[in-house]
Amino acid sequence: MLTDAPVIPTLPVVDLQRAISFYKDKLGLAVEQAMKGATIIRCGEGTKLFLYQRAQTKADNTAAGFSVKDIEKTIKELKDKGVVFEQYDLPGLKTNEDGIADDGSTKSAWFKDTEGNILAINQM
Repeated sequence: MLTDAPVIPTLPVVDLQRAISFYKDKLGLAVEQAMKGATIIRCGEGTKLFLYQRAQTKADNTAAGFSVKDIEKTIKELKDKGVVFEQYDLPGLKTNEDGIADDGSTKSAWFKDTEGNILAINQM
């Protein structure tokens, strides 16, 4: 039934305008559709993020991930725009000085948006 249905991650945001600015100015994404209390952000290859205003947000998991071809280049570009990458030193997950965890087949790095949502970039 859902084999061909696209998935749109839904992210809660406390300050919708601040979040839109982050996704546009820091990540280089565009608003596809603005509505009262919510916005659809256009991402690569026809994918989207749905942002909606909410009184508070608090998730400690990765909410959405972006697949990239060159994680080191992407990290540099994002850091140049002020994005700060998370550092992890957990059993089974350790990041290097650039914030990259490498398990041998996938490289991943995590950062937070202005609302505290955890986002990832992944190179497979």
